[in-house]
This record gives sequence, structure tokens and C-alpha cells, in this order.
Amino acid sequence: MAKKSKKSNDSEYVLFNVVYEDGSLSSNRRIPRTMVEGLDADRDIRAAIEAQDREIAEKSGRPRGPVKRIERA
Repeated sequence: MAKKSKKSNDSEYVLFNVVYEDGSLSSNRRIPRTMVEGLDADRDIRAAIEAQDREIAEKSGRPRGPVKRIERA
């Protein structure tokens, strides 16, 4: 009888909480795991979140403020 394969606990994304200069919080922002594992991970994560913010602002018409802090969730 064949064994069931175990599901890996590793997902494709890593979650981050973002705190903005105005004090607002954006929880559980998904960033691809490949960006988190690189040598310039902090810069890549910030760039990805800022790109997501630009896309959200374009769709909603409300720009986000500058990012103050990014924390892994």
C-alpha cells in the first residue's frame, strides 16, 4: 500500500505586518518566500510592500503614507 505524502509546512508566502508613519497598521501582507531568503531581503521586502501599496492606491484612489516599520507576522 502506498504511503501518503506529507504536506510541507512551508508555504509560498511569508506574512508581514506594516506600520506606517501616520500610525496605521496593515496586517498579514503576503510576500513571496523567494524574496525573503535573498541576500538583500530587507530591501526586497520593502520594495514589494511599496509596490503593493502603489497598486492598492491606484485602485482605491487613496495613497498610503510612508512605511515606518515592517515586522514579520
